[in-house]
Amino acid sequence: MEFNEFFREQNASTQNGGMRFIESFYDGMRVADIYLVKTKNAALTKNGKEYLNVTLQDRTGQVDAKVWEPNSPGIAEFDVLDYVYVEGNVTVYNGSNQLSIQRLRVAKEGSFDPKNYLPVSGRPIPEMDQELQQMIKSVKNPYLNKLLNMIFLENESFHKEFMQHSAAKSVHHGYVGGLAEHTLSVAAICDFYAKHYPDLHRDLLITAALCHDIGKVQELTAFPRNDYSDVGQLIGHIVIGYQAVINTAKKIPDFPETLAAELGHCILAHHGELEYGSPKKPALMEAMALSFADNVDAKLETMREAIAAAGKNGKAPDSNGWLGFNRLIDSNLRKTSDLS
Repeated sequence: MEFNEFFREQNASTQNGGMRFIESFYDGMRVADIYLVKTKNAALTKNGKEYLNVTLQDRTGQVDAKVWEPNSPGIAEFDVLDYVYVEGNVTVYNGSNQLSIQRLRVAKEGSFDPKNYLPVSGRPIPEMDQELQQMIKSVKNPYLNKLLNMIFLENESFHKEFMQHSAAKSVHHGYVGGLAEHTLSVAAICDFYAKHYPDLHRDLLITAALCHDIGKVQELTAFPRNDYSDVGQLIGHIVIGYQAVINTAKKIPDFPETLAAELGHCILAHHGELEYGSPKKPALMEAMALSFADNVDAKLETMREAIAAAGKNGKAPDSNGWLGFNRLIDSNLRKTSDLS
């Protein structure tokens, strides 16, 4: 029996041309494959019957799953971050795919490739690394250039973590390499602002853009967990990043006190509003520009991911193409019509 189960797991990813990635799920599909358990919570139906809410993940996305009979012989014990072999059927509920699981067991070592379960940036990490180094070289102020080199290039362990880290738990850029991708996008937007508005201090703005989210390396745990750490919950990435920047500046001989304060202010104010988590509202042009650039990239990426996910995960738009309400954007979303 054990051999048969292992054989079935080994072959789950080779049936029908390969692994059944979540992005390929459709209503009525039969699933028999291995996925990563992202979340697991017990719940009760309206009739008081226990069931399990489970989120399964692979590198293409996540799917809501239900174990309606958690005590049945076909459902083995499992935990969050386990790789599990599941059998079940896909249905559409409230416009999104949902997997009803009939059989589940923890997958055996060697029957899956962990790389298939981590969402990854569409941009190659070596390419982003090179862009980061070029952006650092473009900062001519010797104090700011030294600070960037100390943070990103001279600290090899931080450099590696930064390039691999996500920018968020789930909202935007929540994948391997997402933090670097978001940071470089914000820096590129700030570079445009500096060219369009000559009054902006480009070196200060670019330095703040590159450093604005460095605290997320400590705020969020690494994949596959990608969740808030204790220090992230207690302090948050804005203050963590501010402390890192100020502490680094103190190690650079004769670093101008006012410049350090202005850079620190940009980090503290980059969420723009007190209700969005910033301890300070922007008081400098550079801080205002950074908060706008951060907001633009976060919200446009959120919309892009929502539209892409709707196509991948079988979320059915209504007759007019609307995808439904998005909490972060605070609006119903729709993809632009084809104007060609």
